[in-house]
Amino acid sequence: MSGEIYLPLHHGKAPYWLLSRMKKLAEPIIRLIVLEFGEKEFLERISNPVFFQSLSNVLGFDWNSSGVTTVLTGVLKATLNKDDFSIRIAGGKGGNALKTPDEIRKYSEELGIDGEKIVHFSRLAAKADNAALLDGYSIYHHAVVFTPRYFTVIQQGMNAKLRMARRYHWNVYSNIPDLENIHEGIVAERREREVVNLTSKLSREAKKVCVDIIRDGRFRRDYERMISLVRRKSGLTVPRRLNWKVVEKAYNLQPERFEDVLMLRGFGPETVRALALVADIIYNAGYDKTDPARYCFAVGGKDGVPFPVRRDIYDEIIEFMRDTVKQADLGDFEKKKMLERLSRIWK
Repeated sequence: MSGEIYLPLHHGKAPYWLLSRMKKLAEPIIRLIVLEFGEKEFLERISNPVFFQSLSNVLGFDWNSSGVTTVLTGVLKATLNKDDFSIRIAGGKGGNALKTPDEIRKYSEELGIDGEKIVHFSRLAAKADNAALLDGYSIYHHAVVFTPRYFTVIQQGMNAKLRMARRYHWNVYSNIPDLENIHEGIVAERREREVVNLTSKLSREAKKVCVDIIRDGRFRRDYERMISLVRRKSGLTVPRRLNWKVVEKAYNLQPERFEDVLMLRGFGPETVRALALVADIIYNAGYDKTDPARYCFAVGGKDGVPFPVRRDIYDEIIEFMRDTVKQADLGDFEKKKMLERLSRIWK
């Protein structure tokens, strides 16, 4: 990916006339992708930051702004969470994100699948981008996209101080992944100078050492030793308020994997940062400090960039796409050729 995308925090809502048209246009586009390429292909496309951004732009929403994530996710939920699709989206922004587990269970029952694996994946993804990847952005939007066989996550974090957001796109999985190179892409306006990236394969040794520190019960002793060493260095800040109760709980559980530590309730970003610093400074097990964010560029329409949305043209496109789907249902030679042409455009 190249170029860049600027995601400032925007307020306000998309107008009803635009939202209603976005939903009408999104349905035939998604239906054609699923008809021609299958449900997994749609998940792989929506997990691609460039496709996600481009779909928002095609539907006429902002060319940038944090609202792309929340609005397009809402449009997709309204479009897909129906009986004639076997794709579901759970979660959303703020309070809706907290409802994600219940929504997953509800939609899983509709699809006739066990939703607990997807619930676990959802919690792992939210915790990973909040605490295993420490980049200064806190997750406030979380959405899980899943079928009976596959699942992925699209979530967004904000840095309120900088008034910026970044969007995290995970790979598509059929089983719970290890926390290593999990992102299909992360889009942001800028890359942060230094992060704690425990989702990188370059942090593999650091994660092993973190688990050993917890299992041996020496975290507090090593942390205090690290504090004394840091006093002699300039420019390095160390978290001072750690949750020692959850550290003790982790020790009692004797975790085997870093993911087991991360998933403990209360084992938050500051405690993870301190643990990673101990592994680095005391045991020379360095972690990846490179920001994994990537960049992309696209333009759109709601805010008049590059031009205002023409409602009449929008309605014509909706009708064209509806006719296209009707032809696609015929199953004749012309339908196949038409879909081949459309696929070349959308690839």
